[in-house]
Amino acid sequence: MGHGIQVRSLGVKKSIKARLIVTFVGITVIAFSMIMLANHFLLEKYYVTKKIDSIKVVYEELNHYEKLTDKKLQDLKSLCIEKNISWLIMDTYHSEILYYDSRNPNRLYASLFGYITGIESMKTSILEREETYTLEIKRDMELDYLDMWGILDNQDVFLIRLPMAGIKDSMEISNMFYLYTGVVVVLISILAIWYLSKRITRPVEELTNISKRMCELDFDARYESGGEDEIGILGQNFNKMSEELEHTISELKTVNNELQKDIERKEQIDDMRKEFLSNVSHELKTPIALIQGYAEGLKECINDEAESRNFYCDVIMDEAGKMNHMVKKLLTLNQLEFGNDQVSMERFNLTELIRGVVNAAAILAEQKEAEIVFYQETPIYVWGDEFKVEEVATNYVSNALNHVEGEKKIEVKITTLETHVRVSVFNTGKPIPEEELDKIWVKFYKVDKARTREYGGSGIGLSIVKAIMEGMNQKFGVMNYENGVEFWFELEIAFGQRF
Repeated sequence: MGHGIQVRSLGVKKSIKARLIVTFVGITVIAFSMIMLANHFLLEKYYVTKKIDSIKVVYEELNHYEKLTDKKLQDLKSLCIEKNISWLIMDTYHSEILYYDSRNPNRLYASLFGYITGIESMKTSILEREETYTLEIKRDMELDYLDMWGILDNQDVFLIRLPMAGIKDSMEISNMFYLYTGVVVVLISILAIWYLSKRITRPVEELTNISKRMCELDFDARYESGGEDEIGILGQNFNKMSEELEHTISELKTVNNELQKDIERKEQIDDMRKEFLSNVSHELKTPIALIQGYAEGLKECINDEAESRNFYCDVIMDEAGKMNHMVKKLLTLNQLEFGNDQVSMERFNLTELIRGVVNAAAILAEQKEAEIVFYQETPIYVWGDEFKVEEVATNYVSNALNHVEGEKKIEVKITTLETHVRVSVFNTGKPIPEEELDKIWVKFYKVDKARTREYGGSGIGLSIVKAIMEGMNQKFGVMNYENGVEFWFELEIAFGQRF
């Protein structure tokens, strides 16, 4: 009885594609927000730090302005232009301007004088104070400045100024730029992530469909997207799993079919047992009836002549001998078929064995006016059970003698193959009907029952041949020719072995 497989369809509640898009867009937005916050809270401090470094570079050069060469003065001027820095040096004792680099030196002079006198200190925020200089931010109504003032090593006073308005403008421009750029980046990211997620999830969706088809026992489904990444390897494993499952189910079906055959075979065995009993009963019925009839004739003294009594006794002895021969063959066959007779594998000279069988059949061949030819002279050594191989050869030769006709020629030969030798026994006569070829190995089966009865055959000889050859795991068979029939069997060559 077959069992149906129910597959429950599982709906996709959360799409991987949607989760990927949301996750990556969220990461992009968070990263952009963090950049904006860092830009808002930290950029000004970073800019001020960098400008302070620039002012300190100018301070180091001015601290030794008396030793400045023309080239260094030119480099200093270029730096001040680049950084928008202006400066002024004033004589401490005479309050005169000694050097400056500014478009409005008077304003610098006023601011420096205010720092020295303390007037400007009310409008500033000190950032750094050292023994020789002070660094602070000055705020007025128009602009904010980053100022450094103090005393040089030669006791002159100085003021270095950098406008803060440029920093604030840069921050505002930077923030707006980041804002616009961030919006564009987020939009581009959404498109890129949508495209990438589609490419990533397409093979996943393909694997999902394949798994669904496999649940429905459709093993023709194959992953075809390829790739050498993890998903590609997973797809290859899906293909292998599909093949293995198909192979496994095929094996299960085969085993199930074999079980069905075993059941049928058991039924056939039971039928064969019944048929066997019927055949044995049939085969024994005739000789038993003859023995009984002739025995009763002797008992009742139907004929008192000595010749007649001898004839009666010969018939009884002949039929009893046939029965005895048949029973022995049945016992041999029974032992072979049920594995009770152990096969003894040994090395032996096959040529010598066949020659012995042929010589033993020579007398019977003369009686039937048949010719047996066997030309092999070279020893050939093989593996096998010598006693059982002799029985097979004897059965083949006896069978050939019983069915030889026409030219009445029997040819026995040994053919060497790659690893085996083939022994064949050919006899001229009528070919076996093609539909009967597979049945001749069955117990009690007789192609020509009248003729078999004529020479006293029981239909067991070829069944014994089959059991012996199967017991040694070797091949055997029969072939029809236009002028006769050839029976053959094979044995493994014992390479390099000599007695």
